[in-house]
Amino acid sequence: MLSNRWTGVVRGLVILAAIGVWLAVGAFGGQAQGQLSSVQTNDAGAFLPANAESTEAAELASQFTDDESLPALVVAETADGAQITEEQLAEVQAFADAAPDAALEGTSGDEPATVGDASIADPVVVPSEDGEAALVVVSLDAALAQEDVGSEESSVSELAIDALRDLSAADVADGGLAGSGLESWVTGPAGFVADLVAAFGAIDTVLLLVALGAVLVILALVYRSPVLPFVVIFNAVLALSLAGLVVYHLAADDILTLNGQSQGILSILVVGASVDYALLVVARYREELLGTPSPYTALRRAVRASVEPIAASAGTVVAGLLCLLLSDLSSNRSLGPVAAIGIVAAFLSAFTLLPALLLVGGRRARWVFWPRVPHATGSTTGDQDATDERPATVAAAEAVDDDTQVAVAGHGVWSRVARFVGRHDRRVWIVTALVLAAGAAFVPTLDAEGTGESEVFLTQVDSVDGEEALTRHFDDVSAQPTIVVAPADDLDAVVEAAEGTDGVAAAVPVTDDPAPAPGAPPQGDPAVVDGRVRVDVTTSAPSDSQDAVETVSALRDTVHDVSPEALVGGAAAERLDTQAAGQRDLRVIVPVVLVVVLVILMLLLRSVLAAVLLMAANVLSFGAALGVAAVLFNHVFDFPGADPSVPLYAFCFLVALGVDYSIFLMTRVREESLRVGTRQGVLRGLAVTGSVITSAGVVLAATFAALGVIPLLFLAQLAFIVAFGVLVDTLVVRSLLVPALVHDIGDRAWWPARLARHTAR
Repeated sequence: MLSNRWTGVVRGLVILAAIGVWLAVGAFGGQAQGQLSSVQTNDAGAFLPANAESTEAAELASQFTDDESLPALVVAETADGAQITEEQLAEVQAFADAAPDAALEGTSGDEPATVGDASIADPVVVPSEDGEAALVVVSLDAALAQEDVGSEESSVSELAIDALRDLSAADVADGGLAGSGLESWVTGPAGFVADLVAAFGAIDTVLLLVALGAVLVILALVYRSPVLPFVVIFNAVLALSLAGLVVYHLAADDILTLNGQSQGILSILVVGASVDYALLVVARYREELLGTPSPYTALRRAVRASVEPIAASAGTVVAGLLCLLLSDLSSNRSLGPVAAIGIVAAFLSAFTLLPALLLVGGRRARWVFWPRVPHATGSTTGDQDATDERPATVAAAEAVDDDTQVAVAGHGVWSRVARFVGRHDRRVWIVTALVLAAGAAFVPTLDAEGTGESEVFLTQVDSVDGEEALTRHFDDVSAQPTIVVAPADDLDAVVEAAEGTDGVAAAVPVTDDPAPAPGAPPQGDPAVVDGRVRVDVTTSAPSDSQDAVETVSALRDTVHDVSPEALVGGAAAERLDTQAAGQRDLRVIVPVVLVVVLVILMLLLRSVLAAVLLMAANVLSFGAALGVAAVLFNHVFDFPGADPSVPLYAFCFLVALGVDYSIFLMTRVREESLRVGTRQGVLRGLAVTGSVITSAGVVLAATFAALGVIPLLFLAQLAFIVAFGVLVDTLVVRSLLVPALVHDIGDRAWWPARLARHTAR
């Protein structure tokens, strides 16, 4: 009696200690999670490898200027194509005169501005040749513009752009443009950065709230309990806090690169994985409670039974995502470790925090299931370990007549699905495979060559509208010209080749004296640094568009023909190199992920054939998801295209996450097959796991769908592909294709393991 009392005390202390440690993690990790945006890097150029042509060109081009600038372009346009008046030009000039002070005040934060005079040069006003618009060029110092200011944790450029937009919306009497008869926008590189940061700003709050809200609703429907959904959500939130704490310090110390996309994916992945793992543990725990009155014994059995498939699932996802380390882009390379950290955090919380929360209340811990409290129906009593480790529902499952008749207590719907699969196995797997193959046939229609920067926004933003106005009136002005650095002896040939390239509007050498205004002819002789010259090339299309990227691709060919040592860089060249690296990553990483996941499946299932079947089924499922997405993107949503990283990320997530549900099913099938043979085992496994795995798939699909609240093309496309693909994996592959195929093959599915020769007794 004394021994049992002390055992209870020790258990209670362990439970309290586990919860206390996780609460501390939540306290520190919650703060770190809220500060992740302050350690983001969203500059595409920073993601390129050092040997990329645009990276090398940027390094050499910086030698031709004292300070690199980040231009903010304010475009003011008259209404209905009217000519701009002298009075309106004077009002634009007054705005330009007020812009530096307004921008500096906006960057001051809680303390006086420390960015110095060099950060905002005197603005230049440029009337358009058609007389319908005026351009104000406000140059921010590129280095200082990235620094955080004050307690806002916003960069100088973000706050300066906000201040310029506020000033342009002010009345003419206050130095603004309201009431002048002009419509104005703030665009240019600085404007796009500010709008991109604003779009990612919803990740910290809106995205997480939407995801948690959707999961809470689903859990309430699954558990029909007022308590258990909050236990699972609390477990997920603390897992995210742990992941955020680790990622924040690694990013702050420059060990990994975090961007807005990775941060959004981290939140979704941790919440989805945590809830999935919790669903599996809780479902097995509930089963075990039907066989013993002791919550401790039931949970111990549940953990033993759950740890192998969940560990295999987590290991598969981690291994698949770490294959992104092979990427040429640091943004892709960093996503691998970031997401892997999230999965590890979810796994740790599922087997430390969640069990502690489920045992709060000691022997009365069943209260978390109220009002549907499971009660023991078996003969096991007390706190002793039962010799039969099988869950009560499996022990209650009895074959009726033949292996196609399965009766599993509490699993009526899935018992009927199992009987249907057992009776029509060959017909089921052939039909489902053909349907998936039909969807996969549309994969070649997916346009994943890349998109322009202005096309990444799904909502109307100031920088995109301003870019359109800039294109209408200033064909010869480029805020981010394409840069050619070449040997001085090749200057004339390079200029001639550039001007002869389709899509190039102008090619101007950089001189010792800068041009007085954008588009103005150069002053003085070409500048020569270490025997090289720099030529700024203006493309007819905006530098942030896909048309400009294609022009730069042609420009490289023509320039390299006349000067093999020349380097072509600039914003459009960076996008070109990024897209080329993304396409290379697809060719390299996809086969590696397939091999890694296949090896893990072989080790887990102790079978070559079963692993190959699961891998083939999930690749077919991914193809179907991508093919359906291609049709919808092209003909329903009318998307302009996709970045190469979209199918890469989707592949890594769907193959790694999608195979999870087959893992959860097949580990249970293997457990049953050892007792009753493969054909009966696959039907019992499907009937018992059907409800919980379906719930897990719906939860993960809902969390990834929440990415759609961020109004960016990349995240919206990824959200759809992964959410739809997870549902296909859950409802078609795991429910119909895999069980029907394994049932049709029978014991041979486990070849070459001994189980392939097993005969149920």
